[in-house]
Parts: sequence; structure tokens; C-alpha cells
Amino acid sequence: MTEKIYEALNRASSLLAEKDLDANAARLLLAFITNRTDANLLANMREPLSDEERIAFWQKTNELLSGKPVQYIIGTEYFYGLPFTVNEHVLIPRPETEELVYGAMQRCQKIFNEQSVKLADVGTGSGAIAVSLKKEWPVAHVTATDISEQALEVAQRNAMTNEVEVRFLQGDMTEPIANEKWDVVLSNPPYIAYHEAQQMSSTVLDHEPHGALFADDNGLFYYRKLIKSLPALMNIPSLIGVEIGYLQGVEVEALFKESFPTAKTEIVKDINGKDRMIFCEIHE
Repeated sequence: MTEKIYEALNRASSLLAEKDLDANAARLLLAFITNRTDANLLANMREPLSDEERIAFWQKTNELLSGKPVQYIIGTEYFYGLPFTVNEHVLIPRPETEELVYGAMQRCQKIFNEQSVKLADVGTGSGAIAVSLKKEWPVAHVTATDISEQALEVAQRNAMTNEVEVRFLQGDMTEPIANEKWDVVLSNPPYIAYHEAQQMSSTVLDHEPHGALFADDNGLFYYRKLIKSLPALMNIPSLIGVEIGYLQGVEVEALFKESFPTAKTEIVKDINGKDRMIFCEIHE
């Protein structure tokens, strides 16, 4: 049988929509299967799929229909304009975390100008924060930590793909970097409270690593652990930036104020108007 691009796309999108799954995933998958850009796919909607393409597309569409994220199926997600390998050992990078990178860069330019700095990404996962910042700020000396050996393997691959040099260290939070001083520390730690799982998408819950999603103490466990360890590690001046859950701003800000009483602490909203980041500038 023959099937045109638009026919396959419409049918797969409808099947996904019927299951309340992301219909746009069909387009991403088909572009990957046919090795086309989005623009090329849209410009050639009436072209037929080859037999090989058709068979591969519908096999992978069945995975989509099971709830598996398209990024895990195609093995790639773009973050900060860069390609990142992703698999079941790492979270899929989110646009909100791009805002953390952008906000950190803005503040670093003001604090450090164009100077070389020592920057640590704590709990790096896919390496998205560390790799993006090194690409954006080549003179920075970037180190990334993670407790997961499998996650670090993914992160190292992403550093190689994007042609940047990042030092990767295995260990729990700041333990691998505790014998050094730092100008910048960034982190997107696990911050979802376990009771929030019932409101989460099954696509996330069933497929992304729970160790990178959930935290004890109503989602605050890793913030407490991180922020308590940082006063001994930070240079003056220095910058700390963390991503937060949209309801955690007041509590995480209080942790920063307890550990850094003279620092400038700022809760920053994301593009959707929700509290999403906290930056702490230390000047004395």
C-alpha cells in the first residue's frame, strides 16, 4: 500500500489526540523517520512514504501511543539551540530550564564581565545546563556532577557532540566539588513532592527517571542539602541559581536567606508567569 505524508500524519495525530497524547509528536517522529526538516516535511506533504518509512513510522507510532515520549523514541531533544541525546536515564530538558541558563548568563555578564570563572552544574542529568553554558561562555571552567553513572555517560556524549570541554564528576550533589571554591553554582534538582504524582502526565510518570523528578520533604530535600553545603564553597563575588517548583519560591528563598543573610536573593518567574528560578548573588 502507499501512504502520503499528510495521510500518515493526519491519521497518527488523530490517534494520539484520541488518547489525550501530544498530537505534535507525530510530526516530530515523521520528520525523524524520513530524515527531513520540519519545513521540508510541510513542503512535501503529498509525497508518498517509502515502504520502509511507512513501516518504521507506524512501528514507532505504536510506541507513542503507549505514552512513550517522542524524545526518547528519536533519542534527541534540542535545548538552547543545541542537540542533546536523551534516554531513560535522564530527564528530557525543558524550556523552563533554558530560562535558568539565560538568566544565569545575564547575571554573570554583569558580575564577572567577560572574565573566566569556575562554574558547577550540580545534578547535571543530560548535561544540558553545563554544556549550554560552556558553549555560550567558552572561557568558563565548567564542572558537572551527578550521582548516576548512566546519566554522566549521556552528559559526556552531549559534551562531545556539541564540542565543548566539561569536567564530569560522579557523586551526590556537591560532594565531588566540596574541596574547591566556585564563582557560579547552578542546579535543577529533583523538586516534585511525591503526593504531586497523581496530577502528573503518565507520559512523564511512566517513562522519565523518578530519581530525577521526586524529592522528600515536600520536594525541598535537595534544596536543603544543596544550600546548606554552599556557604563554604562560594567565592566572593559569586552567583547561585536554581530551578524551583512554581509553589516553592517562598520556602526556597528562606533557605537561601538563612545560609546567605547578606546576599541579594531574587525569585524569577518563567515565561508562563510562574515562579521558576531563584538567583542568589553573593557580594560580601
